Amino acid sequence: MLESFKKHIDIKFPLLQQTKFLLACSGGLDSVVLAYLCAKCNLDFSIAHCNFNLRGEDSNKDEAFVKDLAKQLNKPFFVTHFDTKKYVAEKKTSTQIAARELRYAWFLELLSIHKLSYIVTAHHADDAVETFLINLSRGTGIDGLIGIPEHTETLARPLLNFSREEINAYASEENIQWREDISNAETKYIRNKIRHKIMPVLKELHPSFLDNFKKTQHFLGQTAEISEQSIQKLKQELFNKEKEIVKISIADLAVLSPQKGYIYGLFKSYGFTAWEDIVSLLIASSGKEVYSKTHRLVKDRSHLLLQPIKIKQEKTYLIQESDTFLAKPISLKISSVAAIEEKSKDIIYVSRETLKFPLIVRKWRKGDYFYPFGMRGKKRVAKFFKDEKLNAIAKEEQWLLCSGDDIIWIIGRRSDNRFKVTQKGQQVLKFTIDK
Repeated sequence: MLESFKKHIDIKFPLLQQTKFLLACSGGLDSVVLAYLCAKCNLDFSIAHCNFNLRGEDSNKDEAFVKDLAKQLNKPFFVTHFDTKKYVAEKKTSTQIAARELRYAWFLELLSIHKLSYIVTAHHADDAVETFLINLSRGTGIDGLIGIPEHTETLARPLLNFSREEINAYASEENIQWREDISNAETKYIRNKIRHKIMPVLKELHPSFLDNFKKTQHFLGQTAEISEQSIQKLKQELFNKEKEIVKISIADLAVLSPQKGYIYGLFKSYGFTAWEDIVSLLIASSGKEVYSKTHRLVKDRSHLLLQPIKIKQEKTYLIQESDTFLAKPISLKISSVAAIEEKSKDIIYVSRETLKFPLIVRKWRKGDYFYPFGMRGKKRVAKFFKDEKLNAIAKEEQWLLCSGDDIIWIIGRRSDNRFKVTQKGQQVLKFTIDK
């Protein structure tokens, strides 16, 4: 395998022979073999290990093993520790996604600090098949079937041409030791289920399955290149940029066939996924919109307008106890009153005793919640926005009135139960939107 690896580096990864790079090593079979192969090829690299603190003492033993490996290979060693469970709870994501986000953020930081060129990982041919099957099972376009790329701007995967079987055989021949993660044997994760239950059957049915798969992905990749070239040429013809807005003729889009395929190709890079909604936008009334996380499409008579959603840097505004008026970012009158007077969505009354000054006016943040007036229990602000059918722009423009971390009022929409006036004799503050 060493000779094949050397030739593969010469042909596909010559830059790894000319630069310093970071090799991500978990201590498992694949990354340890990769470290040995790169060392045998006299490549200049450092070893990085992430301790995710997920497997108790085993995590610490993995760290110690990789540290010894780096010493044995005479390579610089970097290690970091993550409170992965805390990150999962805060971000409300899966352990796998959390680990990926944490490690790659740290890897990129190391590249910058130590002026390294690439992150090199030990993904191999079996990983590519597993990713293909995962994407296929979830539903995907051709991009999801192409699989794991050998190169990106910051990543290199020189083992993608080799199978798990080849890597295992090389480790046995060279008497290479590694750490076995017992969670890899579990089948509760979809990747492990594919690895242990589906892959063996595919290889049994077709002994040359991996080689055939590589050829198929190669052809898919070439097809995707042809498709992308066609789409880019079409974009140059149809997308007319005016400052930050792109205008696209609806008449030109309407004659494309197959329409949904072209719509997907033209707008996928802007984060859109609601393809049926975009197709419907072509015949919708003016003013209708479709949103992605980063962009919006607006129907404007004979054109679609494509515009980025601006995420503005958060500013906060303070209301001191003596203030009677706030001019920015929204005009608010603040006055003391004897009792509750007229009511409207532009006015709230709160008990002064419940407030902690200075009050804060700010935009909403992920994780914000409040106790809606007239309801029992709390509600996430994001859920409130969804129920109110607010679009992305409206969410960005929404201001909150807060006492410390607690929301008093989603201004102009709903107040919070915790600050309501409950009895006579309380000091009452009246907040009015000044239009």
